[in-house]
Amino acid sequence: MGQDHIRYDILAQDALRGMIRKVLAEVAATGHLPGEHHFFITFLTNAPGVRISPALKEKYDQQMTIVIQHQYWDLKVTESQFEIGLSFSDVPERLVVPFSAIVGFYDPSVNFELEFDVATLDVDNDEGQPAAAPEDDHSDEDGPGGDDGASVVSLDAFRKKH
Repeated sequence: MGQDHIRYDILAQDALRGMIRKVLAEVAATGHLPGEHHFFITFLTNAPGVRISPALKEKYDQQMTIVIQHQYWDLKVTESQFEIGLSFSDVPERLVVPFSAIVGFYDPSVNFELEFDVATLDVDNDEGQPAAAPEDDHSDEDGPGGDDGASVVSLDAFRKKH
């Protein structure tokens, strides 16, 4: 088999992150989520360009999952990142997340999930607990990765194994 000089794996990740960008941009433009849609977004907190408060960084030093559903504000989307206001234990926070830092996207209303293959992905935080979502922002029984029959698009099937 020949060498992939085009790097389809990178192009596929860029395209899927572009889909997330488009969805968030539409939500930002309309000011609300359509129907029952809501999003769990997992990102690496130590990725370049991520901006979160020192308190959140201390609690989620590897990765964090946020939920965009009922209580969010000032969603702004650019070509390379999104900014959002969320409340954590009644403390308002402003987060800046580059699309390149996203490792998972899940919309439980339609069982749609994307997972990005990142070598530094660590599913749990230091205490062995999954990263928590912001307070009062979700009501999903299964959550991301739950055994709920969700369709997962994994890029591993398209990668050349070395």
